[in-house]
Amino acid sequence: MMAFCSSLSSPQSMSLFSKPYNGERHIASVSSRFRASADVPDFLSADWLESRRKRPFGPRLDFSADEAVNHQLDALKYNDLPRQDYGIEVMYRFAGFDPFERSTYFGPFFDLGQFERFRRIFHHSTYRVLLGHREKKILSSLRVEENRFKQRVWIRGTRPEEEEIFQFTMVQRVGGSWDGYWLTESLLHDGDSFSGGVAY
Repeated sequence: MMAFCSSLSSPQSMSLFSKPYNGERHIASVSSRFRASADVPDFLSADWLESRRKRPFGPRLDFSADEAVNHQLDALKYNDLPRQDYGIEVMYRFAGFDPFERSTYFGPFFDLGQFERFRRIFHHSTYRVLLGHREKKILSSLRVEENRFKQRVWIRGTRPEEEEIFQFTMVQRVGGSWDGYWLTESLLHDGDSFSGGVAY
């Protein structure tokens, strides 16, 4: 029995199981089956790391609520790096509103489905202090519920005597494609930001 099994593994014995092709008998060896799988690399491509770096910055599953706020503020501090209003783009990726419904992200109901409208509000006199700000200070942090977090932040802008206080409300999503991610439900100014109205 042992001799029979060992004879089956030889290339000559494999030819017994191969079918003729155009009148010629094709010899299929066991090694040819494994040679094909060797063509698939068992390592990442040379440009994998670079492609990961080019991925747009936004929410990450491993960010805590506090870290998510901090990353957004850092993005706004360096708003125009690597391109103009990149920090606002980061804010838009963290935004937890439905783009097809009016949102209270900034307080009043706004249609923020288009990025351009979202961007214009950041250039409004009240929110522009965040763009390229010089200093920030956490005033308070509060976990309201298991998946809801609020943080008040004092911001010093680039213009003389430009200081404002903002409140981030972060919500951790449950279910769906954003399950476990902390997204920004609202970013509110302490005062009456839009008393004179805003064209967005």
